[in-house]
Amino acid sequence: MENHKKACGCQACDAQRVSEKEKEYHVTISESSRRDFLKKAGSFGLALGVGGGLVTPLSASALDNGDGALKAKEMQGNGAVKRGKAQMVSLLQTADIHAQLMIHDEFFIEQGKPVYKKRGGYATLKSMVHTLRAQNPYNTMLLDGGDCFQGSGVAALSEGRAIVPLMNNIGYDLMLPGNWEVVYGKEMMMKDMFGYDAPKVCANMFHKTADAMNGDLIFPPYYVKRLGGIKIGFIGYNDPLTPKRQSPAYSDGIEFTHPEKNVAKYIKLLREYEGCQIVILLTHMGLAQQIGLANMPFVKGVDYIIGADTHERVRQPIQGVHAKVTEPGAFGSFVAKLDFVIEDGIIKDQTYQLLDVDPEVYKEDEEMKELVKQARAPYAKDLDRVIGITKTPLVRYYVNETPMDNFITDAIMWKFKPDIALSNGFRFCPPLVPDPKTGLAEITIDFLWSMLPVDSEAKRGEITGQQLWDWMEKELQNAFAKDPAKRFGGWVVRFKGMEVNFTIANDAGKRVNWIKVGGKPVDLKKTYSFVACEREGDPDTTICRVENVAAPKRLGATLHSVVEEYLKKHSPIAPKLEGRATATDAPNTLLTQLMGFGYEFR
Repeated sequence: MENHKKACGCQACDAQRVSEKEKEYHVTISESSRRDFLKKAGSFGLALGVGGGLVTPLSASALDNGDGALKAKEMQGNGAVKRGKAQMVSLLQTADIHAQLMIHDEFFIEQGKPVYKKRGGYATLKSMVHTLRAQNPYNTMLLDGGDCFQGSGVAALSEGRAIVPLMNNIGYDLMLPGNWEVVYGKEMMMKDMFGYDAPKVCANMFHKTADAMNGDLIFPPYYVKRLGGIKIGFIGYNDPLTPKRQSPAYSDGIEFTHPEKNVAKYIKLLREYEGCQIVILLTHMGLAQQIGLANMPFVKGVDYIIGADTHERVRQPIQGVHAKVTEPGAFGSFVAKLDFVIEDGIIKDQTYQLLDVDPEVYKEDEEMKELVKQARAPYAKDLDRVIGITKTPLVRYYVNETPMDNFITDAIMWKFKPDIALSNGFRFCPPLVPDPKTGLAEITIDFLWSMLPVDSEAKRGEITGQQLWDWMEKELQNAFAKDPAKRFGGWVVRFKGMEVNFTIANDAGKRVNWIKVGGKPVDLKKTYSFVACEREGDPDTTICRVENVAAPKRLGATLHSVVEEYLKKHSPIAPKLEGRATATDAPNTLLTQLMGFGYEFR
């Protein structure tokens, strides 16, 4: 039979050979750089077009490997565009804004060193978006990829309500819910999402109720827009792992499914019946999962996966087997811009850029400044209250260990004195950087809400050394699973009182090399106490995803109160990287889960 397949040219055998090559290719790409990816494509006999698929409606000449800004300028000066024979279509995207309303410090890597610059703010973002729209007023579309109304004090205290009018004022054209949109519960999520003027799209969030809506989609699955004489179809997907990543209670009444369940039928519908020349997945699944998705046969026919969730700054689209993948950073600090040149209904050229929301380039919009002021007004007195001082930058961009979470776990350890203090592997919260003149930065209640947008109660439990070891293996698998579809969106869990050394490239269950608790090698038979935050909806014997915990006990204090109390005693603080979590095959300053694709966070 195997010899028959090699010799036969029939359609069935040919399809099977392609499928086997795609499987082989999927394994190879997971361990190869993007450069190797493109180089090896030919050896597997895959005819990669601009959309990355085996069959694509986009011209192969449209593949852009050059500088995005230079290419965009060339496209704007295109003779056909100038003569009006061709049109430019521009797609702008934000994601993971996390309700960061004001201009803030942002983290960059330049020449291998951290550099901080002022970026973002809703007033700057609005000004920038309106400037970009004015360059192409009839064929520009603005998208948001989710995680918008969670992540700041105003968002938390208003349950997202105060953020909705601000987004409407910017003028979005299409919205996707993110994994944190569920934080206030299903009903509040629906009220906030349906408060947006723009259409909503999500094909994998279903009502899970006892009434007539059970099994129905909460949002429309796709959206079609005609721009520049062509139709563009968007299919939306939120992270199917949301009920596991977040407190389970947040997703009560919602069923999440994997794109595999229905994406192929929507691609067919958009291509064959709607007549879309471009099909885009608008996703909030994390860069690793989105690249995994781009390699799956059931997304054949998709041109781009415009992604979100892991706050990665993709400056050149990452080529998958069937689609190219992008992600636009976070906190309103960046806008992704994808441009197409359309002539007679055919895509002739394209380019992609990641643009800084720079207040030195775009003057703040006065109307938005006033709206932000009004949104903060009911809470401003408390949010602006200073609770401490830091002498070092509070940063959360590193994957394995962060100064920000070292500070939080220091506070938990000081307050409750367990053997181990734990904090989840959160990504949200822009940096807080000391003033270069004074060497100090004020920590406010507003910044506390950005660090910990859910003020959870602290909870104590007891586990054996063996449980600790097994749990750490599980958390490392969540962060570094070789199958991208199995990676959670968060980073390595944070801790105080223990040290862990691991090897990222090892197989699941074999990454941990050693664990020390209190400076001594962990005793697998000994019982250790630990404190972490309570997650609503978890069994009483589960704390911070540690299962079968002995002697669970709520401690009657929230993490906010613990941090405030700690700062009263210890401010000014100066947290830094200490080697609490180290990898044999990655630096302590690792900035992305996505290694081996030629991608670099900067």
